[in-house]
Amino acid sequence: MTTQDRAHADLSTNARRRMVLALPLLGALPYWALAADAESQSKVRLAKRSRVLMGTRVDVMVPARNAAELSSLFEAIDAAIARMQGLEQQMSRYRSDSEISRVAAFAGSTPTRVSPEVMAVLQQAKRLHEQTGGALDITIGAVRGWSFEPGKEHVPSDAEVAREIALVNMRDLVLEPLAGTAFLRREGMALDLGGVAKLPILQAGLASLQRAGLGDALINGGGDVLISGTNHGEPWRVGVRDPNAPQRLLGRLSLVGRGIVASSGDYERAFMRNGQRLHHVLDPHTGWPVQGVHGVALRAERVEEVNGWGAALMVGGPSALKEFGAHHHAVDVMAGLSDGSHWLSSGMRTRLASEAA
Repeated sequence: MTTQDRAHADLSTNARRRMVLALPLLGALPYWALAADAESQSKVRLAKRSRVLMGTRVDVMVPARNAAELSSLFEAIDAAIARMQGLEQQMSRYRSDSEISRVAAFAGSTPTRVSPEVMAVLQQAKRLHEQTGGALDITIGAVRGWSFEPGKEHVPSDAEVAREIALVNMRDLVLEPLAGTAFLRREGMALDLGGVAKLPILQAGLASLQRAGLGDALINGGGDVLISGTNHGEPWRVGVRDPNAPQRLLGRLSLVGRGIVASSGDYERAFMRNGQRLHHVLDPHTGWPVQGVHGVALRAERVEEVNGWGAALMVGGPSALKEFGAHHHAVDVMAGLSDGSHWLSSGMRTRLASEAA
């Protein structure tokens, strides 16, 4: 095992105390392990790799029974990361050679063949567009004038946003699953899968680990946490950041078997301009950053139950949160509202209260 591998073997004192933080803030460590004493470090290990994927840090962790098996665990983790990297290359709008960019390049001209994985995400986005009343619309990729990159922040003019938002219309995305093609009807249209692609990509990484026989694992991608099994027989502990005060935790969740905690927030990529906070979650109806909800955390057992809903609920606002909570009983919801208050579904309130620090 190399020195780098040893550095990535995370040790902790007590699996019950170990906590993974759901930190959607770019640039921050998405988790840390609590301090360990020397005796326990020799008994409990986590094999861990970290990579930058999808514009954020992704951590893959697998419990190790002993040091002898770390090499095989790292091999499986590397294969999972390679799988996620391949999917990112297909779905990123920031790569000119991605399938998503090719669909945009031929907008208004020719249908483009896409892989089954990309088609599945596009089909789910179509369904979510209907389910969310248009709050989720991946053709928001046409709104290109904003820049949230540190040091290169840019606010487009009203006229620029008006021109670009006119190209946002999910009904102009035509999918032909049997032919395996996607087509944008109007020139200038583009896709942004940021709200719907990350979770399926992380899920593919977790499935890769499971195919390698690793039933216990955790993947954290910039605040989206997927788990399977346990952490040395104990629950995986996930801390949920307070959207209204991102420097602190609102509470903790215990996950066993299979589970996901998905996060969306206006503190991921944002800047202040003329006293107003501007952030990357854009309303597909207006082309401007949404207001009213600072962030949303969702807990469920299956990716399909929460994928895309975080950003959609931020767009929909407080009323959408209550309606979602009333009709999706298998999903626990927490949101930080712009007035400084929090909205929690009954399930999330119970879980966070039982795990509060």
